[in-house]
Amino acid sequence: MKKKSALNTFISELPKNIFSGFVVSLVALPLGLGLALASGAPPISGIIAAIVGGLVCSILGGSNVTITGPGNGLVVVILSAITILGEGDMYEGYLFTLAAIVFSGILMFILGILRLGSLSNFFPSSAIQGMLAAIGIGILAKQIHVMFGNLGAKGSILELLYFIPEDFMMFIQTNDQSVFYAGSVGVVSLLIMIFYSKIRNKYFQLVPAPMWIVLVSIGMYYYFEMFSINNYPISDELMINLPDKIFGEFPQPNFSKIIDYEFISAVIAITLIASIESLLSIKAVDKLDPEKRRSNINKDIRSLGIATVISGFLGGLNVVTVIARSSVNVNNRGSNRSANFFHALFLVAFIVLFSNELKHIPLSALAAILVYTGYKLASPENIKKTFQIGSEQLIIFLVTLFVTILTNLISGILVGILTTFIIHIIINKNILLFVRNLLKPNVLMFEEDDKYFISVDNFSSFLNYSKLKSKLDQIPETEDAIIDFSMCDFIDHTVMENINSYSESFKRKGGHFEVIGLDGYKSGSKHPFALRKFVLGKPKDKNLTITKRQKSLQNIGDELRWNYKAEYKDSIEELTDFGYFRTRQINKISNTLSSKQCTLFDIEFSEGELIAKQNVKATMMFIELKRLIPQFTLDREGIFEYIIHFAGFKDIDIDHHPDFSKRFYLSGKDENKIREFFTDEIILFFESNKYYHIESNEKGLLILGNERLAGVKEIKALADFGQRLKQIIS
Repeated sequence: MKKKSALNTFISELPKNIFSGFVVSLVALPLGLGLALASGAPPISGIIAAIVGGLVCSILGGSNVTITGPGNGLVVVILSAITILGEGDMYEGYLFTLAAIVFSGILMFILGILRLGSLSNFFPSSAIQGMLAAIGIGILAKQIHVMFGNLGAKGSILELLYFIPEDFMMFIQTNDQSVFYAGSVGVVSLLIMIFYSKIRNKYFQLVPAPMWIVLVSIGMYYYFEMFSINNYPISDELMINLPDKIFGEFPQPNFSKIIDYEFISAVIAITLIASIESLLSIKAVDKLDPEKRRSNINKDIRSLGIATVISGFLGGLNVVTVIARSSVNVNNRGSNRSANFFHALFLVAFIVLFSNELKHIPLSALAAILVYTGYKLASPENIKKTFQIGSEQLIIFLVTLFVTILTNLISGILVGILTTFIIHIIINKNILLFVRNLLKPNVLMFEEDDKYFISVDNFSSFLNYSKLKSKLDQIPETEDAIIDFSMCDFIDHTVMENINSYSESFKRKGGHFEVIGLDGYKSGSKHPFALRKFVLGKPKDKNLTITKRQKSLQNIGDELRWNYKAEYKDSIEELTDFGYFRTRQINKISNTLSSKQCTLFDIEFSEGELIAKQNVKATMMFIELKRLIPQFTLDREGIFEYIIHFAGFKDIDIDHHPDFSKRFYLSGKDENKIREFFTDEIILFFESNKYYHIESNEKGLLILGNERLAGVKEIKALADFGQRLKQIIS
């Protein structure tokens, strides 16, 4: 029945996926041509990658609404590989690079088989952003000259950037009609990309901006052909060069350099960037999926690997998951992988039916699309956002960016990782924190009261985030999850950013995801993704960040009309009168919610001494009573209570309440007074509510749920329980 239902759903959704595939193909066509040209490869190679990716990944992939094809991030890598491997001969370099693409596809397939999709977690977020910005600058630096009609611009990225003003002036002052018209088409195309989103007309926006550029370019050609006395002013060398037989003989990869250092470096670089770009895009697109599905990352990596191998043998570029085209798919209500399949079929139709028309597109028009793409990757807004997270993140970002520009992508990302690690050591002033604890199992997960609880110890950073992620991935996103960092000394930006993604995902699917234990941490900024370092300093330190949990506690205080204070206190005097703290040393108390007789608080205390000393953090409630009651301890009956019962500690039974006596362990010195105190009303209250550890010191009650910090829902429940118990006793 489920299979039949799934088939019916697939068929019913087919029309909208066909339409979405068509719209995506309008974006993929000019981008495929442009990305191939920017990579130094024949323009058809980008279309081949999009077609093969769409057909293979729609059948074998593990995601739902992603679109596959050539990616922005690989432009610089492919161009570098073609230049270096060809030793000046671009076509020979292209054939050698096809072989490197085939090998990179095999490596990606192996990564998927070995379930190593999690390797992306070992790259710091700011280093990845710096690398992507460097790629964007590289694309912009090369393509802006082509946009102005200059195909001969060569040199390093810095040299190309330096000569942009000079090239612009040459375009304005040129006497070459072909260059002027090509440059004009490029500038107009760039303006279309910039202002497209500002024209809020549903019919205009039915056609994506890149396709408008194609239509305007082809329309301009036919205008000159039909209405102008002069010939088309743009020369053939400034136009797209497509073969007469599009699907005729495919170029064959040249494997003669497979043992050369340059070839191996190219394979590693292509695989690294293809994997990172795909994994980042898959994560991003999952957030956009209206049906809130989660992709099978390793299955996706395997399918991308297979598609890349096939594409390489057919003369195409790498196949990766692409965010821009995937976003277009989601926006046009694509609901399953068939949209990717149809986008590939429409590309085949365009190439077969309109190949002559496509030859009339100036290279400058496609270059303008890539200039805009490069700018978006390296936008000043990205630098601003990084700085808002923390000045240390800006350092990581800029170091990665400049090293990548000056050397290569592999060196850039490695230096970015090293820079991140060094900054973490400087911030913590303790290298041993990382060295001693890196290989330790620092994540504990268990189920408790229909909730998933995860406790993280020592430190959590890009170095060991995969351990935390593996636990988080086991939790259904429709359930309640509490992540406790209270035993962590350091949490980095990469972890904070990824934790936020989980929070959003749980929220979309109706679950509850709560992060606790970050109170009293010092951060580089007030940004929610800023790294956190635990400090023992003064609580009013201006760099201490008010957490989301603390804001929730403030809201609870407003609802209950209780006073909330985040500041630390050394102790609450009455606590030392409770037996619970006779062998425990109170270190500090924070996050207090208080009324006239009730105080709810987070507490840190220690057990044992010297090498046996252990710090514990928990949430408790103290109720001050107006009348004296007997001293007692009430807890849930369990194995531990049976053991201490046989050790000589008596469990007090209440007459005529056998169920209560069986379920609860009750102890105290004065049995008669305790039995008098436990009236039918009080017993019924305890039997019909959640179990708590409750202790009386005659003047007040201490209530504890579990020896850990409580989540917001648990705090609300504890406050409600305590208030109702106080009313019954009063």
